[in-house]
Amino acid sequence: MFTSSRRVHLLTSALTAVALLGVAACGSDADAGTDTDAATAAGYNLTADQNRITTDPVEEIAAKVPQEIRDRGTLVVTGAAGTAPPLRFYADDDTTIIGSETDFAHLIGNVLDLDIELTAADWAQNFVRVDSGEADVFISNVTVTEERKEKYDFATYRLDSLAVEVGKDSGITFDGPEDIAGLTIGVGSGTNQEALLVEWNEQNVAAGLEPAEILYYQNAVDYYLALGSGRIDAYVGPNPTSAFHVLQAGETEIAGTFSGAGLDLQGEIAVLTKKDNGLIQAINEAINHIIENGTYAEVLERWGISNEAIEVSRVNPPGLPKTA
Repeated sequence: MFTSSRRVHLLTSALTAVALLGVAACGSDADAGTDTDAATAAGYNLTADQNRITTDPVEEIAAKVPQEIRDRGTLVVTGAAGTAPPLRFYADDDTTIIGSETDFAHLIGNVLDLDIELTAADWAQNFVRVDSGEADVFISNVTVTEERKEKYDFATYRLDSLAVEVGKDSGITFDGPEDIAGLTIGVGSGTNQEALLVEWNEQNVAAGLEPAEILYYQNAVDYYLALGSGRIDAYVGPNPTSAFHVLQAGETEIAGTFSGAGLDLQGEIAVLTKKDNGLIQAINEAINHIIENGTYAEVLERWGISNEAIEVSRVNPPGLPKTA
């Protein structure tokens, strides 16, 4: 059996949290290392030494950054504190924030000739940090929504796909909202996927279907432990996170996927910044520059999310509609 100290260590890093679900409860320490080897074999670098993909500054784009930020020389980036590989999570030193979202942040910083300062907070606090000016941008799998556009500007950089992850051989499938009826489903609190589940649940109940029970989580460790132990039937979250976890743990599968903006609109993930602060044009042009020079595609490939590529970054495109 794992000792108490071993369990604490397993719960303090993204990699070992994922690995915990992929081994038997009475597995040995050698068993726990198996998923580390699998991650390496799959091409994932989970160490603090990331050797990130870089690109050169572009003076004409950098010149569009507000003078206050240019004088500071640093772009302060906030994002989720929870562990959600391959998007944004802690390396195996339990300190360094890595993942595709941080790689995109650094590439944008390269183009704008700015150093990147990565910070982390619970989901809702990230918006507060941008509101207060404590952070310049929020880069952490943020979906464009019509409600958020009232307060923030967006520059898109990835398609938003969500997945319904279930236990292997559970028999659960997802083809539409009616398929959540009667299930106990985990979801991140305050996310757009929560809003979709609540809306679908209300529609199902109005149609006479059995209600779903929706349980809320802040960290990947918590919802994956709940899924692995059978406390929830399914977890709805970002498709990249579920795809990564399915590969590493080997005990779950994806029952279906859908757009993060619902069934009628393809959602997009974007850099979020305070509305009309003068920063969004430079960020948008920086993203389009890395799309054109190929470094954008290299980051997507590095983290196994090439299927979420966009052809061009847009400023404030149509987003997830407001709920009633």
